[in-house]
Amino acid sequence: MAEDIQKWDPENEEQWNNGGSSVAWRNLWISIPSLLCGFAVWLYWGIITVQMLNLGFGFEKSELFTLMAIAGLTGATLRIPSTFFIRLIGGRNTIFFTTALLIIPALGTGFALQDKDTPLLTFQILALLSGFGGGNFASSMSNISFFFPKKMQGLSLGLNAGLGNAGVTTMQILIPLFMTFGIFGGDPMILENTSGTLIGKIPAGTETYIHNAGFIWVAILIPLVIAAWFGMNNIKDEHVSPNIGPAPVGFFQISVMLFVGFVTAAFGLWLMLPEAAHGSGFGISKWIVLPIVIVLTVFFLKFIPGETGKSLKRQYKIFKHPHTWIMTIIYIMTFGSFIGFAASFPLAIKVIFGFQHVMGEDGVMVHDIANPNGPSALMYAWMGPFIGAFIRPFGGWISDKVGGAFVTQICGITMVICALGAAYFMKAAYASATPEEFFLPFFLIFLVLFAATGIANGSTFRTIAMVFDREQAGPVLGWTSAVAAYGAFIIPKVLGEQIKLTTPEVALYGFAAFYAFCVILNWAAYLRPGAKYKNP
Repeated sequence: MAEDIQKWDPENEEQWNNGGSSVAWRNLWISIPSLLCGFAVWLYWGIITVQMLNLGFGFEKSELFTLMAIAGLTGATLRIPSTFFIRLIGGRNTIFFTTALLIIPALGTGFALQDKDTPLLTFQILALLSGFGGGNFASSMSNISFFFPKKMQGLSLGLNAGLGNAGVTTMQILIPLFMTFGIFGGDPMILENTSGTLIGKIPAGTETYIHNAGFIWVAILIPLVIAAWFGMNNIKDEHVSPNIGPAPVGFFQISVMLFVGFVTAAFGLWLMLPEAAHGSGFGISKWIVLPIVIVLTVFFLKFIPGETGKSLKRQYKIFKHPHTWIMTIIYIMTFGSFIGFAASFPLAIKVIFGFQHVMGEDGVMVHDIANPNGPSALMYAWMGPFIGAFIRPFGGWISDKVGGAFVTQICGITMVICALGAAYFMKAAYASATPEEFFLPFFLIFLVLFAATGIANGSTFRTIAMVFDREQAGPVLGWTSAVAAYGAFIIPKVLGEQIKLTTPEVALYGFAAFYAFCVILNWAAYLRPGAKYKNP
């Protein structure tokens, strides 16, 4: 097992050149695949639900959209407590335990998918538990930020986030692939509709092992958990994790904090979901519920007794810094968009382009006739998240050279243009009996949009590292990522609602307006003449 580090100062060139660099990179290379699996388990419902439709599971499309929304909201909420784990129990202890927790939803999902009669509630609970994967980003980014000097923050955090976010793409490739053969045993199901993989379409009537969508991650996670325990380090420096106790005590502490996040997320979901989806039926707006969930989570965490509460009160100082809130809004534009579109892209392709949209005899548009010429969602959906994730380190690297705010500005303007362009082709497709005619321009625009989110996500890491001091930068990274992660809930929810209203383009108009606001905010805070932090 790697030793705890008592004194750590990455800005000290002598320490950095005499072994410090190798320690930092070793922790990063273990952190990346652990985070990758977190994203995969968190967001695999986007692929699983498409295949559930193809296999004829007895759920409505709107019910399947709730699985992505549940996982999205829970994962984002769990990022709030995860923001503060590193100072409390150390990096190695945190990454080991939170990575091990991913085995629970992955294993459960594998078993649940073996039976078409598994009730919706079971899948909803598993989607809730998948939130573990979403929460892990905050603690992972906070941890890595302490290992590298400021001049390398854009690159190191871009690598951790970018390659970690590649879990979305990895999942979108591996799950369809491993569904094609019975590597983990179990009985196959028969496709009722044409499906697809990276290499092509799979015709109806083919045997499919959908339960492998969960089991494959169990096989990958076990060696990663071992690597995290024996290969990573806790930093006991005063500015990082000064009061680390026995590991089991730390695991209990963060379990309590995660439980608080689960309770507040479940409460918010109950307020929003209809009775048919095991909600209250109150139909309270998501724009009211999300602030309630965030405030309740922060409030209840603050009153946890003992060392946990004391540590949180110290870290809560970030909320007094005005740039915490500025960067939170900008980070919603970048990471919130990436994760939200990654979660909803497969099902959006399936629903908008996989069905014909024709006028019925009663003069009402019909949207449930299968389109034989529709593109395979599983064949194309992975490409956007792939580009957005793997271009992120470049965004961090170029921002280290020319300034983070400048790069963010260019990307923000690009996102406004792309959102409007995507809206135009979505509207055309949803009013056409041959929507596949509009797929190519829609798809290419979305690839550019994903690229812009990735580059801008890398640039925001640089900005945060330059604006905040060493102790605050880690928690700020965690907090901004926590709030931005609600994009994984908001975007699928908004798209689902607008698709139900037959106006999917309205969702993109709203996103474009928000991006325009962020462009103005970024200029006012960091690019205008006289800005306190000029192009950080």
